[in-house]
Amino acid sequence: MSKQLVVALSKGRILKETLPLLADAGIEPLEDLSKSRKLLFDTNIPDVKLVIIRATDVPTYVQLGAADLGIAGKDVLLEHGAEGLYEPLDLEIAKCQLMTAGVVGQQQQGARRRVATKFVDVARRYYAEQGIQAEVIKLYGAMELAPLMNLADEIVDIVDTGNTLRANGMEPRELITDISTRLVVNKAAMTMKHDRLKPLIDRLRQAVEARRKG
Repeated sequence: MSKQLVVALSKGRILKETLPLLADAGIEPLEDLSKSRKLLFDTNIPDVKLVIIRATDVPTYVQLGAADLGIAGKDVLLEHGAEGLYEPLDLEIAKCQLMTAGVVGQQQQGARRRVATKFVDVARRYYAEQGIQAEVIKLYGAMELAPLMNLADEIVDIVDTGNTLRANGMEPRELITDISTRLVVNKAAMTMKHDRLKPLIDRLRQAVEARRKG
């Protein structure tokens, strides 16, 4: 088995917070990711490479062994499922909340609800636990429009500041779970490449602990 380690990173906001944390752990790409159209990058550690992909693809890359490690939000992991993955470390970055939300003043009653979300499985589990029969409508973006256009009664979405909700006459309601970014590891790689993976995981753990202490 190759000694090379591939780390799958999530594009977007998570990436902006991930790179400084990796730098704190002594792992840095050899070129500026923001100025390159490449997707696979060498680092200052000769046998460690970074691949930049959509957040929703990170668990798949790690689960199927295309990447040894991945960095993804807990929201993505909850929706994807964690079969074949270890989750050894909460990186404590890109924190937010997964919540239900709806139009201000239109609190929903009863045991039936139409819900728009991209977190279909998470939403189904949550509403089932509440004893609510939910018709879940999958959308990929602009969730706030769904209740305004009478497509749904509520939405399930990530809430950071809540500004987008307020700007669209909506309000957060029930907290489903707190979200942060996690390190995930391929189970087979954890066995076969343990001697290479453990020092990398330890470096990241030390970087997280150092930040926590301030």
